[in-house]
Amino acid sequence: MAESAVSLVIQNLGLLLITEAKLLKGIHEEVTSIKLEMEMIQSFLKDADIRAEKDDMSNVAKTWVKQVREEAYHAKDVTDEYILHFAKQSHRQKRCFYFLQKVFHFTINLKARHEIASEIRGINRILKDIRKSGERYGFNAIEQGRSSIEAKSDKWNDPQMASPFLEEAEVVGIESHRDELISWLIEGPSNRMVFSVIGIGGLGKTTLVKKVYLNYKVVPHFDCCAWITVSHSYKMEEVLRDVLQQFYKARKEFAPMGFYTMKVTSLIEELKHYLREQRYIVIFDDVWDKEFWECIKYSFPENDKGNRIIITTRNEDVAPPRSESHDYYVYKLSPLPFEKAFELFCKKVFKCEGGQCPPEFIDISFGIVEKCGGIPLAIVAIGGVFSTKAKVVSEWHKVLDSLSSEFEINYCLRSIARILAFSYHDLPYYLKACFLYFGMFPKDCAINCARLTRLWIAEGFVKEKKGHTLEDVAQDYLNQLIQRSLIQVDKRDFIGRIRNCRVHDMMHEVILSRLEELNFNLVSMLNFSNFKRVARRLSIQNNVNTCLQNITNSQTCSILILGVDEVPNSFLSTCFANFKLMKIMDCEGAPIDYIPKEVGNLFHLRYLSLRDTKVQMLPKSIGKLHNLETLDLKHSLVAELPVEISGLHKLRYLVAYNQNKDTQFNINSFHGVKIPNGIGLLKSLQKLSLIEASSATLITELGSLSHLKKLAICKLKKENGMDLCTAIQKMSHLRSLGVLATSEEEVLNLQSLPSPPPLLQTLFLLGKLEKFPKWIPKLKSMASLILYWSKLMKDPLKVLQALPNLMSLWLYDGYKGEQLHFEGGGFQKLKFLQLRYLAGLNRLIIDEGALPLLQKLLIAECPQLKELASS
Repeated sequence: MAESAVSLVIQNLGLLLITEAKLLKGIHEEVTSIKLEMEMIQSFLKDADIRAEKDDMSNVAKTWVKQVREEAYHAKDVTDEYILHFAKQSHRQKRCFYFLQKVFHFTINLKARHEIASEIRGINRILKDIRKSGERYGFNAIEQGRSSIEAKSDKWNDPQMASPFLEEAEVVGIESHRDELISWLIEGPSNRMVFSVIGIGGLGKTTLVKKVYLNYKVVPHFDCCAWITVSHSYKMEEVLRDVLQQFYKARKEFAPMGFYTMKVTSLIEELKHYLREQRYIVIFDDVWDKEFWECIKYSFPENDKGNRIIITTRNEDVAPPRSESHDYYVYKLSPLPFEKAFELFCKKVFKCEGGQCPPEFIDISFGIVEKCGGIPLAIVAIGGVFSTKAKVVSEWHKVLDSLSSEFEINYCLRSIARILAFSYHDLPYYLKACFLYFGMFPKDCAINCARLTRLWIAEGFVKEKKGHTLEDVAQDYLNQLIQRSLIQVDKRDFIGRIRNCRVHDMMHEVILSRLEELNFNLVSMLNFSNFKRVARRLSIQNNVNTCLQNITNSQTCSILILGVDEVPNSFLSTCFANFKLMKIMDCEGAPIDYIPKEVGNLFHLRYLSLRDTKVQMLPKSIGKLHNLETLDLKHSLVAELPVEISGLHKLRYLVAYNQNKDTQFNINSFHGVKIPNGIGLLKSLQKLSLIEASSATLITELGSLSHLKKLAICKLKKENGMDLCTAIQKMSHLRSLGVLATSEEEVLNLQSLPSPPPLLQTLFLLGKLEKFPKWIPKLKSMASLILYWSKLMKDPLKVLQALPNLMSLWLYDGYKGEQLHFEGGGFQKLKFLQLRYLAGLNRLIIDEGALPLLQKLLIAECPQLKELASS
């Protein structure tokens, strides 16, 4: 897939020729020539990809494709280095005397232009030779026009709407398995039982167990529950901590002091103590290690309360043996029978037909399903391919003919992998690079969607679309991958938005086999000794304990550090001092406590994440990162940003706040970041959270940030409320707003907002309200409202019940009255309602016809509540 590399370079060169025309003086024509030459070579690459898919390409031709990819990256490096050189010269010129500047820099720039022009001419010659050799190898110049799927994708999928994909929970053929497991869980004996669900990859083990785990009979049967994805690279300490955290969260409890620093022995004791009187259910999903059960079993006590543990695994040897205990059971999954397999295929492909296969498609659909061997993952993946095709039988036969070579007579794992690979081959080019990027993350990793799409943008994978932000386009890309069943939804928020996603572990294997196409390299203890080739993208994971400082490839442009116990300071210094072409540095969760001043050398850096690190301050050189788009400091220790931050005019995403996990929830558990005056210069900002309202000047400047979609501000004083309202009035794109007062008794003065942002969906107010803001009932797009310590004297439900799209409402010490009344016909879309710390509430009335869609109601710490009435 050299085409992805070439497409990225063509796109970047096009932008370069437009935005940096002055800097390209003298070599503009040469760069234009490179772009045109690559566009001509690109016409051969589609034919090369088609041949590669069919294994119909000689080694010589493969070498040609590799040369194309490497020369494309070479051209990108040369132009990036050129821009970096002149950016430095421009910075130095500001500090030089005019005469010396004119003589000295003219000489240097002339020499630099000569050298760069010479190198670019060399690239042009090589590209011409590559194109001619492509013709000799017989590659056809297939136009890079839109395929049927690309044409279809022109129909914009609104990222704010749920994409029409098949949820994993909707698969068929597991009803009998589900019901049998449920009966074992809730009707079995009182002693602890362990069930192992076994089957090859793609059979739906996780899907089955998740349907059981979330079943309406199972959930209330147990006092506490936890779902743990184990996979290859688990740490016992993290597994135990995750189990306890899920127990605490489910029971609305807080972790004990020092919990986050406990070691394995202490965690085991805490877990055993916690479960002594509890009926629990725990799922350990995707276990590979034979020793796992031996290590974990003593953490879960026998207490004759009907406790249950379920393990899913591909390997029967991993399951606790029946010979060890009569309470250990093995449940083997088999492929779907043909009737169920056909039903699943139709649900995926013929949604518009109500899941019914049209008569003219029955024969060909039978043939497709038969070849999938009853493996649900293969059926859904292939269904994702055909769901994007026009409903024309002849077109389907063309696709099936190319697919047939991928099937083998037997349905072994290799065959399934080839089927999944076909789904990858069918992707339009603009999605292939995005899909392969999942290989940068460990297997079974739940990936935050916002993080993923921002990384795609920083890599240059996301193409601009008129009338839409890059973030919206990236979300649409993700929706398309989900619709094709290549990506699984892992978590949604309370209003249905996708928060986390993952790829199936078998699909992850397909991705890993193709990472070289984008010059990826994974650095781990297993393959570190083989780390020799140039890697433009590095994923450092699996607890590397070898010498990271040996990584010195100056052409590396992206580094992700994931699950590493130690990061030497020398490695960071090397990265920031030598990797001049770096665009992405993602250190989320890495064990680092400082960022060297050399970070200012990374002129091309677009993405810097220090989330969940111990970094306490940013160097002033951060102000040199004029191309930075994402600065993620969430849950770091950074409390104040340097004044130089105001020079980052391309910054789109700035998050910097912390929440103390070891304290009871209160207003002081949130820690924002101090931002110097000048924030109004960052006009590209779309997300800004959580900043301190340190001055009236800063609050006024917020009004200049007209592109903001999310704003969260803390330590707001009553006297600054009017200024904040004036600023918010100018934010027509705002979708999420959080305002926190200086204390629980500080009044939030937010009355002066006659016309609130029309697209506002989420509102979080933390502080006292003297009266309910009149503008809130105008928020027709409002989906979530959270009122903490509002201490309202009048029932707010009368004005809130008419909000047409409200799905979630929290009142946390938000009302001081004695009665709340949900009137009939009110809150027609509300799904989640939480009432806590309403000290005066003694009567709750819910009329017939109110709250028709309510799924979850939590009432806690309401000591005077004596009556829950309905009428």
